[in-house]
Amino acid sequence: MWDPNVYLAFADHRSRPFYDLLSRVGVDRARRVVDLGCGPGHLTRYLAQRWPAAVIEAMDSSPEMVAAARERGIDATAGDLRTWKPRPDTDVVVSNAVLQWVPEHPELMVRWIGELAAGSWLAVQVPGNFETASHAAVRAVARREPYAKIMRDIPFRVGAVVHPPVHYAGMLLDAGCKVDVWETTYLHQLTGENPVLEWITGTALVPVRERLTEEAWEQFRQELIPLLADAYPVRPDGTTILPFRRVFIVAEVGGARRSAG
Repeated sequence: MWDPNVYLAFADHRSRPFYDLLSRVGVDRARRVVDLGCGPGHLTRYLAQRWPAAVIEAMDSSPEMVAAARERGIDATAGDLRTWKPRPDTDVVVSNAVLQWVPEHPELMVRWIGELAAGSWLAVQVPGNFETASHAAVRAVARREPYAKIMRDIPFRVGAVVHPPVHYAGMLLDAGCKVDVWETTYLHQLTGENPVLEWITGTALVPVRERLTEEAWEQFRQELIPLLADAYPVRPDGTTILPFRRVFIVAEVGGARRSAG
C-alpha cells in the first residue's frame, strides 16, 4: 500500500526531477494535460498553474494516492495506465517516476505516441538507480530467511526494465518524434536517523511492506540499517549523501517530420 505521507517526507528532493522534466516541454497553451501516476497530487497542481486554461486529467493506480490528490483539489481517478488512452484534445502527457513499475513501458510509450495528435508532447521520468547500493542491500536481506520464500516473486531487479537513454531516444525517433533524452545523477543531502532507509520506505520497499506482518516488517528494516549505514555513511556535518540517477524522456509527436520539412 502506498502511503502519501511517507512518500512526501522527501517531497523537495523528489519534486526537483519533475520540474527539470517539465522545463523541456515546449507548449505554451494546452487543451488537456494528463498526469499518469499523479501520486498525492502535490505536483499535479503545478500543471494547472503552468497551463491554467487546460483540463487537468490525473490518474493513479493507488486508491490512497488518489484520495490524497482529491484532498488537494485534484480531480484524480483510480486506473491502470496500461489501459489508458488519450482523448482527442490531449496536448501534454506527463508520467513522473511511474513507468519503472511497468516492464512493458517502452511499448506503451510507442502506443501513446501513435494515439496522440501531431504537436502533442510526452514527458517521462524514470529512476535509473536500481543497481545502486540501496537496492543491493534490499535484495541481500530479501534473500535471507524467513523472507526469501515470501518475496521470491518481487522483481527487485526492476532496473532491467529501465533502459539506457539511447534506447528511448532511438525508439521515439523511429516513431517520428522530435526527442530530448538525458540522464542526471542528483546528490541528495539527507538528514535525520537512517535517512536512506526512510527514503526507500516510501518507494522501493512498498511491495516488501505489503508482504510482511508488522513484526516481520520491523525486523526487515532493522536488518537493512547496518547495510545502508555502511553504504551511505553519515558525514561529520550530520548529512548523508544519496546519489540518485534518473532518466528523462521528452518527445514532441511528429516533431521530427516537421523539422525535416
